[in-house]
Amino acid sequence: MSATPRLLGLALALASALSVHAGPRDHVNDVADAIEQVYFDETVATRVAGELRDEAAAGRFDALVEPGELAAALSARLEPIDAHFDVGWQAPATSDADARPAPSPVPPTLGHGVQRVEWLSGGVALIDLRMLAAFQYGEPSEPAREAIEAALRLTEGARALIIDLRYTPGGSPAMVGYLTSAFTAPGSNIFNTFHGRGGRTLSEAPPEWHPSPRTQLPLYLLTSGRTGSAAEALAYTLKHAGRATLIGERTIGAANPGDRIPLDDGFSVFVSVATPINTVTGGNWEGDGVEPDVAVDAVAALQAAQRHALDAIVAAAPDATDAAWALAALRAADTPREFDGRELVGRYGELEVAADGDRLQLRQGRRPALQLLAIDRDLFAVAADPARRIAFTRNADGHVEALESRRVDGRLVRYRREG
Repeated sequence: MSATPRLLGLALALASALSVHAGPRDHVNDVADAIEQVYFDETVATRVAGELRDEAAAGRFDALVEPGELAAALSARLEPIDAHFDVGWQAPATSDADARPAPSPVPPTLGHGVQRVEWLSGGVALIDLRMLAAFQYGEPSEPAREAIEAALRLTEGARALIIDLRYTPGGSPAMVGYLTSAFTAPGSNIFNTFHGRGGRTLSEAPPEWHPSPRTQLPLYLLTSGRTGSAAEALAYTLKHAGRATLIGERTIGAANPGDRIPLDDGFSVFVSVATPINTVTGGNWEGDGVEPDVAVDAVAALQAAQRHALDAIVAAAPDATDAAWALAALRAADTPREFDGRELVGRYGELEVAADGDRLQLRQGRRPALQLLAIDRDLFAVAADPARRIAFTRNADGHVEALESRRVDGRLVRYRREG
């Protein structure tokens, strides 16, 4: 059936309108051009750009007319070459009112990257970082600088410190240098130097060292397969400087920093503009990632780090009873003891001991029940409060006669068993 003149006119108009928009081949060539012009290794840049153009000309990407699918396919194609390569797409603005800022490789975060600061049991402190936020040296009142300074101040007096990088995708070299300086001797020659095109170099060494570095503080960094870029730089530098123990999983392996380059029709590509060389190792972590010193599943990394930190504290100060108690509680949680707790169940004054499956609970009126962790037959740690222990005492016949609530500072309250 032949088209009517009106329908034929509409089809021709539509074809004409579509012809002004670039297709997958054009977008692939745009990505190739950006890589060729900017990527730090000119030999690799020329090779990769040529391969992309040849693949586009051969029709490899022709079916990917959906922009998001094309971006994902190009990212998958490029990431094995450099883990920082990333092609993105967002719908272009149609008016000034719809204008949006260019995508950023380092999105802003609340708290300027500091997710939480927490004191754990036994004198161990935790700083949870979700971004290594950028700041300018010489500006001490910048919010990101103030945020990390506040976190460090809150952990003063800690016997050991854990920095959680498991969910840290990257950030600023300035923060890498400054945080490293908080735990190393001033002037230490341990930093990465970035090498770009034309012989350009930039060191990660901070122009302003932290004023009170804690060079002897036991330091533990948690890593995972999500730890990337600048967070890897922090882990790599502190590990090879001999200042931190890494616990968790091997990191992403994205060493080469760069910039996001906007392209036509909402596309963009992140291209590495330099590669780091570490003073200590003479290399970097690109592709390989940073290997942990203690390999455990990322989910278990925090508890593993607590055990290592408490072990170090107790070894250095055998009289650190609070750390010893906290360590015993962690071990009791890790390896539950088999015992018959039925003889301990009952009421002891205002307290009640009840069975909860194969564990015991301590109850007191309307307060939330406390889980008890068996250290020995008659000695238990309180899961939520390692500075407290519950001990059962027996009479000459071996029958349980009382419960003692003991505190690490020596306080003791005794409750006689009823009935």
